[in-house]
Amino acid sequence: MLPPPPPSIRRRKRDLSRKRGEGEKKIDDKNRHKPYGLTAWAPVDDVYMVRYYPKPVHEASVAIEMMKNFQKLDFSSENQPVYVNFMRLDMKLEKKEKVDPFVSTINLPHPFKLDINKIVVFTENPDQARIAMENGAAVAGGAELVEKILADEIIADFYLAEPGIVQKLHPLKNKLRKKFPKSKRGSVGVNIPKMLEMFKSGHEYLVEDIYVNTQVATLDMPKEHILENIHAIVKDVASHKPAEFGPFIERAIVCSRSSEALHIKFEELLQQEEKKA
Repeated sequence: MLPPPPPSIRRRKRDLSRKRGEGEKKIDDKNRHKPYGLTAWAPVDDVYMVRYYPKPVHEASVAIEMMKNFQKLDFSSENQPVYVNFMRLDMKLEKKEKVDPFVSTINLPHPFKLDINKIVVFTENPDQARIAMENGAAVAGGAELVEKILADEIIADFYLAEPGIVQKLHPLKNKLRKKFPKSKRGSVGVNIPKMLEMFKSGHEYLVEDIYVNTQVATLDMPKEHILENIHAIVKDVASHKPAEFGPFIERAIVCSRSSEALHIKFEELLQQEEKKA
């Protein structure tokens, strides 16, 4: 039988076990997404297998700085696109209702496209057609444009219409699909100059299934401009769910053409808007 360890060793073991017990923190996993397998919630150093840990979530401004640093390290193009990808949406509301997939057009605070959008305006009023052309429309006319569009003789980024001519445009529904003029999208109205002002420099994005994938800037733009454009997209997406149900964005990721995908804290952008209100 081995003799018992000296008292000094026993004390050290007891103190060590006590410190371990004090250092253990109970984690509430109830509402958290489980990491891959049984891996810890966070790595202990800066060298680790990424797939075994939850993705870090960055402040949007920090993510933009990271993308700019990635570009310098890999010597890629400075004016490469910046995207907001996979803004996963919770489209289900209470009482088994849901938000339908939608298309939205907004004016970004800092446009990244140099060319204005090509716009067709449908009107049977010659004076309104003249006003449309003076305000930047590429083509303006009545029902005679339908056959030309079906034959691909006229192709545009957006199609606007006065209310009275919409019924005559039904043959274009399958051709134009989401671009077909609709009141709820702001592409049907009586104020043609105002509609043109919106759509000439408008940025369009759409929901595919429960995701939004859209370019928001170019990487050579100032960080503040990129951040404001991201803020505008997040705000507009969140506005499509009824106010009584609150925001419905579950996840937002930004990336440039050559960078890795970076999860961002989109809640901060929405909170800034609430404080302004």
